[in-house]
Amino acid sequence: MPRDSTITRERILQAAERLVLEYGFGSTTVDGVVAASGTSKGAFFHHFTGKDDLARALVARIAAADHRVLAAALDAVAHLTEPKPRLLAFLAYFEELAGTVTAEESGCLYISVLTERQLIDTGTADQIVAVVHAWRHAVTELIQAAFHGRPATGIDAERLADHFFVTFEGAYLLSRATGKPHLAAQLRVMRLMLTSMLG
Repeated sequence: MPRDSTITRERILQAAERLVLEYGFGSTTVDGVVAASGTSKGAFFHHFTGKDDLARALVARIAAADHRVLAAALDAVAHLTEPKPRLLAFLAYFEELAGTVTAEESGCLYISVLTERQLIDTGTADQIVAVVHAWRHAVTELIQAAFHGRPATGIDAERLADHFFVTFEGAYLLSRATGKPHLAAQLRVMRLMLTSMLG
């Protein structure tokens, strides 16, 4: 694809993301995206078949970024041969990145998609589910290794992995809403909790 066409597509995606985050998907129109991106309807329909296709492209871009973040975190702790320090270092990795992560818009875009019945029905939300499953799988493996299978408290490792995800996303939203560093604080609480559980 020619470079100028790629740039146009990216401009459309960036404009659409801003509008969806500000007004929601239902209130975002093709005309609005075209105007905000400074392109034309012809350019829009060259890259996207319609609003649903645009939504899938937006989610795919954010989901790919989330997969890269997870991969980077796993790579950062891969050198640790002992499973307990590796799990705790994985959590600490995100504590250190909390300020950068809070500035990102992925969580807000996911919420916009998940609250739109139309997008769920067309399968757009499936990409978000895939991200959740990827995180669950990776964190479950870290937890199982650290606890040699089942956590000593009897908590299922997969549920504990989900708790990490819920803590991360909830603290992210709290940070965005209040402008305060709740994400780092809540991730630290979880790390200290797991440290205690690990003895």
